Amino acid sequence: MKRTGKRRKRQSYILLIVCVSMVAAAVLCFGAWQYFAHVLDSQKAAERWQGDGDLKFSQISCFLPADQMIGLKEISTFRNAALKKMQDAALDVMNNRHLMVDAWSTTAKLYTSGEHGRGEASVIAVGGDYFDFHPLQLLSGDYIRQSDLMKDRIVLGEEVAWLLFGGTDLAGMTMKLNGTPYVIAGVVEQEQDRASKKSNSDGLDLYMSYDTLLTINPDAKINCYEVLMANPVKNFALNAVKDKFPIGRGEIICNTERYGYGKMMDQVIHFGSRGSQTSGAVLPYWENAARMTEDWGALCCFLGTVLLLFPLVMLIIVALQSGKQIKTKLEDDILPDLSEKTQEAIRKQQRRRWERKHGVHEK
Repeated sequence: MKRTGKRRKRQSYILLIVCVSMVAAAVLCFGAWQYFAHVLDSQKAAERWQGDGDLKFSQISCFLPADQMIGLKEISTFRNAALKKMQDAALDVMNNRHLMVDAWSTTAKLYTSGEHGRGEASVIAVGGDYFDFHPLQLLSGDYIRQSDLMKDRIVLGEEVAWLLFGGTDLAGMTMKLNGTPYVIAGVVEQEQDRASKKSNSDGLDLYMSYDTLLTINPDAKINCYEVLMANPVKNFALNAVKDKFPIGRGEIICNTERYGYGKMMDQVIHFGSRGSQTSGAVLPYWENAARMTEDWGALCCFLGTVLLLFPLVMLIIVALQSGKQIKTKLEDDILPDLSEKTQEAIRKQQRRRWERKHGVHEK
């Protein structure tokens, strides 16, 4: 009997250690999921924009197929429609210009030359408030902005800066694109996370105004549009974009909600199917990086959930067993004893009443 008790006690300890270990592993998995959910600054524009305010915002990205890319006219039309949607929702658009911010971009290949080198570089032509969505770390100088009066300024990625000039302190210097001189506004450090490095392996990027690209190539079209909108009720911004933006066969992504638990589980259920998408949407490197972190985050979230199942089942079993033991204890010991004491108290109370009524006093 003693040996059986010791064996059961040892099994209980082993089971406890296994459950604690699985819970610890699940916590690590959920921690990794949260890391992947927050590692990319390009996916956190709504969080940065909202700050401590009460009004919520949603970040939406639109990726267009090569044969359905758009121009500034379509963007202007969408802006007006989105503002009308917000006005209809009783948002004060006229007195609050911060209710909507947007950016657009496209890519091109241009021949570059500088003091120490030359070669072909990947150009990201941007418009709107692009660097609010992609706050790359400045190594020198400043960003380019839609409000700049001069459109001949460019921003170099660190790799291009070293290749063409052998350094990064280049603000105010000039370089040539397709033989035309441009002023270097600043130099930025490319993202250092693994997903971005893998998606943008050569790192040979430079940034110029979309308006400037149009002077080089008048047929250049926009393949990525990003918008940050007030979201007073759930899915307000997303539905506005789906309803009014000319997406065609492209894809619309809600960046703000892409790492939620439900989205992660859905990613696991449909694992591998996204690679077979037929929309033909042209995806920039930051979206490919985001999809990598989605896959890794979904895997970690799934593993964490699976690891918690066994300890949860054990906890339920222990709770049921404890409940059964408590019920037995109540029925066999506590309740009968309590009932007996209660009945005894009632009898004494009745006895005292009878004695007072008949004038009998205890000696």
